[in-house]
Parts: sequence; C-alpha cells; structure tokens
Amino acid sequence: MNYTEQYNTWLNSPALSNVEKDELRAIAEDEKEIESRFFGRLEFGTAGLRGIMAVGLYRMNTHVIRHTSQALAELILTEPGIRKRVAICYDSRLNSVAFAREAACVFAGNGINVRIFESLRPTPELSFAIREYGCIAGVNITASHNPKEYNGYKVYWADGAQLPPQHAKVVAEKMDNLDIFSSIRTIDYNEAIRYGLIVAMGVETDDLFMTNVMAQANDLKSVKMVSESLKLVYTPFHGCGYKLVPEALRRLGLKNVICVPEQMEIDGTFPTVVSPNPENPEGFKLAIALAEENGADLIIGTDPDCDRVGLMVRDDAGGFTTISGNQTGALLLDYLIGAKKRTSTMPDKPIALKTIVTTEMARHIAESNGVACYDTFTGFKFMAEKKNALESAGEGKVIFSYEESYGYMVGDYVRDKDAVTASMLIAEMAAWYSSKGLTLFQALQNLYEKYGQYGEKTLNLVMPGLDGLAKMRELMHNLRTNPPSEIAGVAVVSRRDYEIGEQIDVKTGKTSEIELSGSNVLRFEMSDGALVIVRPSGTEPKVKVYIMTRNDTRAECNENLAKYVGWAESLQD
Repeated sequence: MNYTEQYNTWLNSPALSNVEKDELRAIAEDEKEIESRFFGRLEFGTAGLRGIMAVGLYRMNTHVIRHTSQALAELILTEPGIRKRVAICYDSRLNSVAFAREAACVFAGNGINVRIFESLRPTPELSFAIREYGCIAGVNITASHNPKEYNGYKVYWADGAQLPPQHAKVVAEKMDNLDIFSSIRTIDYNEAIRYGLIVAMGVETDDLFMTNVMAQANDLKSVKMVSESLKLVYTPFHGCGYKLVPEALRRLGLKNVICVPEQMEIDGTFPTVVSPNPENPEGFKLAIALAEENGADLIIGTDPDCDRVGLMVRDDAGGFTTISGNQTGALLLDYLIGAKKRTSTMPDKPIALKTIVTTEMARHIAESNGVACYDTFTGFKFMAEKKNALESAGEGKVIFSYEESYGYMVGDYVRDKDAVTASMLIAEMAAWYSSKGLTLFQALQNLYEKYGQYGEKTLNLVMPGLDGLAKMRELMHNLRTNPPSEIAGVAVVSRRDYEIGEQIDVKTGKTSEIELSGSNVLRFEMSDGALVIVRPSGTEPKVKVYIMTRNDTRAECNENLAKYVGWAESLQD
C-alpha cells in the first residue's frame, strides 16, 4: 500500500480509538504530514525501534508497540526449551507506562510469562533482571537521551545484551508479514495478573542489583578519608537514576551527595532542559548553580534511562568544565587498573574493550599496564559478545568496557551500559584522587603527561526528513566509490571498510582482511597519525564523523582537530 492507502486503512480501522481517529482527521489536508507518518514503518533493528510519538505507521504508538511485541512473541515461541519468560522495564517518558503494559499484555496473550517492573527503573537493572530470573528476552520502553517527543522499544536477549542481528532480522521479517491490527493476540492487563502471567518486580530486584553494583567498589578506605570533605552534585535529568544512583553513592560512603531538586522530579517533558542528554553541557545549568552554591567538587548526570553518565569537574580556574566520554573512560580505565593492582584483585590476563570509534588513548593506557585491549563495533551488544567469547575461550577476563558516547560496563551481572555502577566508580575515583590532593581535572592532565596528548571530536551531520535516509546512503556510497586521497590537506595512508572487512593501502593499492566486518563504517588513517571515521547512526537521522588525533602538545591537538572538523562539516554541503 502507498502512504495514502495506509492512512485510510488506519483511519477506518476499528482498532483505533475516536481520539486517535480525530488526530488523523486533523492532518487530512496535510499531504506531507500524511506521507511522513505512513510512507513506511519504523525499521526494526538490533536496537529495536525509536521514533516520534504520534498516530501512524512511522511513529511510536500503541499499535506499533503491539505489532512489534507480537512479532517478538512469535520469535520467542519458536525457540527450543520451556523458558518462555520476558522482563519489561520503562523510563520516565510520556506513554512509557502505557506502552510497557501493552507489550506485557501481548506477551501474556501469547502464553509468555512477564516480569514487569512496578515503576521506572534504570536500563542496566533490566539487563540484570533478564540474567537473574532466567528470562529469554527483555523489553525496555525508552528513547534514551532523545528529546521529549520520542519514545522507543529496545529489545534484549537471554544473555542480557541487546538482540542479536539474526534474531532482529526474524522480528523484522515477521513485522512485514503480520497485519498491524488483526494479528495481535493480547489479554487484559489485570486479568493477566490474576492468572499469574504478569508478575511485578520491585525492591527485591533493586536489592539484588545493588548488591552486585557495590561489589564493584575497590577502595572504601580512600572514600572514608574524604567522605566529609568531598562534595558531589547529582542530576538524573528527570529520569530513572533518581533513586539508585544516590543510593549507590551513599552506600559508597559519601556524606555530601547533593541532588538537583528540580531534576529529581520524574517528568517525561524534561521541563528544565532542552534535551536530557548528559553529552550537552547546557543541560547542567541547574547542577552548576547548585554546585557553586555548595562548593561541590564535581557533578554527575545520568540520562533518562540511566545507562549513560556525564561528568563535569572543577578546572584549575575554579569553574566547571565538561569531561568527555572518551576522557572519562580513559580516567576510569587507568584508575581501575591501578586500584586492582593496589588491592591485589587484578585477574590473570586482564582485558579492556573499546569500540572502533573510541579514543586510542584507551589502548595505550591498557597495553602500557599489561592489559590487552580489543576493538568492537559501536554498541554494547558487540562488547557483550566479545566479552563472552574471550572469557569462554580462556583468553582472559574483561575488567572494563566503554565507548565514547558516555557508556561504561564492568562486572558480570549486566551486558549493557550501566550508569549506576559507573557513577559509583566515578565517585570512588574522585575520592581516591582527592585523598592525594588532586581533582579529576588535574588527574586528566597527568594522564596526558604520562600517555601523550590525545584529542577527539565527534560531529553529528543531521539529515532529517523523508530524504534524510537517502542523503545518508548517498554520502556513504560516495565515500566508498570515490574515496578521498587526502583530507584537510593531509594524505590518507590507508582506508578500512568495515562493511566488507577490508583494509586498503592507498600508496600500493594492496588489500588485506581485518578482524571486524559487517558494519557500515569507513575509517581513514592519515599520514599525521590522525584517524577519521564515518558511520551513519543506527537510531537517529544523522551521519557521525569521529576525529582522533595524537600530538606533542595540547595546542597542536586542538589545531589538528579544527582542521579535520572543517572537512567533516563540508560533507553536509
């Protein structure tokens, strides 16, 4: 069906409420809006679905939630064995509770038992619950750090990691073949509870999760030394971290955890920020004011589903400055290596994992300290796969995994980004440095002195609208078929195409196989040692360009970054 036919099908369907039909009637004269809502369905991938909330096939709404849940249920029912149980979690966004319950009703309607959290919980606790309760899958209703208009449907598998590609493909195929209205098997929510098909999870799961979180602490002695003097401001940006992150910091032993009161309010409209993204410094305005008022040393902020954490610290001038995800990860990796050595808890054959777009400083830190370092594609499902593969093969033990977009994972109880544990470890790290008379800003400068001056910059080339996907495909196609021999006046030494798993020596034309393949990513290695990596986002309408440099001085790093940024920005012209 074309978009007009889809629109009319929805408008005339008895599955829609009068309110939903009124919303569709209101756009009857807006051809462009009709097309944008009905030209196709939201694409289901390994990260599930994400989109703007409204009535329509290419929107997040009750009918899309039911349709996706039915497709996932049919996959689950084909799996061998008797373990047919799904865990469900949701965040603070508008409609998240309703969407979570609709999903639960569809699973229960298909005879699949459901464990659903009684109220909003952090994403890592869902990953934990899947593993703890032996679930075959999990669903999280969240759009992570996206603006308030968005919601999403994130799917996990039995290992607690996001859905493997082969299973995502099956779900997508089933969605193509299942009618969005007539194929749904569902049951009343309260009836499902009476039959024991839906069971709530609450404080008992929190306690189990928090026991595992606190087991990751390394140095309570140093925390105790500065527990009265170290001051920390925390904000959950109106989201899921409001309860467990402050609890973790208090269990760690900190006496001065100051929460931003306005942002402790659970509100899916995120009224105090333009975007609830800890990568955006402007979102920390209230936290900075509170930190200045209380003389705090650092600020921690977690995104609405509490899987990513951002950090601001006092610089040498006394003001607050952002520490990037790359920098925070480098600090944590170096700290954890040192802490485990000091406490004799370093495992044999320790391993660190990072993504191909994460700073090479992490590799230098790891290998300089006898820790192996492996790359994966972007996404913690790939890190989970690599962790499982390395450890099951006896290659070593993963002590830390991270990516530049503010995600960190430790321990064995989750297989995804975990801002609860990461916040606790950041606070512990700050306490240890404070006991040595150093701020985290000073600690970072010391790392640069020790390991070299690294610089990183990520650009988001936003390509919205109906033609955005076409523009993204065209950009990647052009870079493949007409690859640049130089970028910003610097010669390209080699190219890597991670889609086909091939590296090309530009000078000789010689090709060689690389370990990773199957992802739409291009990497250009420059003659000055810089790296330029280009990939389309898997969840948003944008192409991301990652620039990584290493130079003798900070000034040279900044100059190099600016040069490559200019080239990256020209890609959008």
